[in-house]
Amino acid sequence: MAGAANLACGPVSRPQDLEVMHVLTLTARTGITMAYTNQHSMRRVLCREIAGTIGLLTDERDFTAMRRYRTFPFDNYESYLRQVESLLRTRADEGSHTTVAFFDPEKYAEFCVESGLDPDAPASRTRFTAELATTGPALSYEGQPLTELVPELLDNAVRKATWEYAATVLSRLGPCATCGEDIGRSAFARASDLLLRILDAAGTGEHHLVCSVSAQPETLTAVLHADESAGGGTPLDEPEALEFTTVLALGIATHSAAGLVMRTSASGTSDRVYGWRLREDELQPLTAGEVFDAYCTNSESGDIVSPESGVDYTEPPDLGDSGQAGGHTH
Repeated sequence: MAGAANLACGPVSRPQDLEVMHVLTLTARTGITMAYTNQHSMRRVLCREIAGTIGLLTDERDFTAMRRYRTFPFDNYESYLRQVESLLRTRADEGSHTTVAFFDPEKYAEFCVESGLDPDAPASRTRFTAELATTGPALSYEGQPLTELVPELLDNAVRKATWEYAATVLSRLGPCATCGEDIGRSAFARASDLLLRILDAAGTGEHHLVCSVSAQPETLTAVLHADESAGGGTPLDEPEALEFTTVLALGIATHSAAGLVMRTSASGTSDRVYGWRLREDELQPLTAGEVFDAYCTNSESGDIVSPESGVDYTEPPDLGDSGQAGGHTH
């Protein structure tokens, strides 16, 4: 029976055999651990390759609107902002790229209705935020504090809304009843021509151009920055140029009261400020006094604002003849 027992249990191991088995066991376990570690490391690398988007509620009113959803996890706006900023910094420290998008509760509700989604579901907020990365006002997070990021994001949102409104009005004007010409397209072409003439006449320097058009319910404003080098090149930010041209085209197409003011800064000289008023589809120069009044008057209170030192308020350069007929005029 003893022999049978020995056969069932196998031969008795010697001490050196136990040491070899121990080493083999450790090797196997280490291999499994290393494989797991490598897989985990690779997943972390892949995570850094994934771009993320955060939909940011930029004021307490929008935050309050989202609190009506049971699944919205925050109840204090300041705490919410701290958590967002902490998450942004953590992702940046890990090497992850994050886009911060403007989250509009009203548009979110519309999105859910159109898509047949439950607005009180985290997955719905995630889908909407993913859409914002490509369609909504958004900024890349570069380590800036929210106190800097939020105003810039709001400015982008206003610019986008202004462009959308102006573009929509232009598209709805349709063809002229007299000649059949598309009024919006004609006005846009005319605005493009006027902008090119302004930049050509401005010369070398850093140019800051503002266009204001009276509209309902409020005045529309577009801003364009352009730097012309000594070599004559004037690179433009394409979205800014499109927004500016569209707003100016709206003023032309609707015969609205509108004005343009340019500030030019060049090395070794005082800044120059000058402008034009829009009449039909032509730009009429403002006098130095008119420019001073426009630039040094508080638009809300009407009070006179002290002029800046080192700034000349002057008449604009001659824009010359465009060599083509004006835009649609009837």
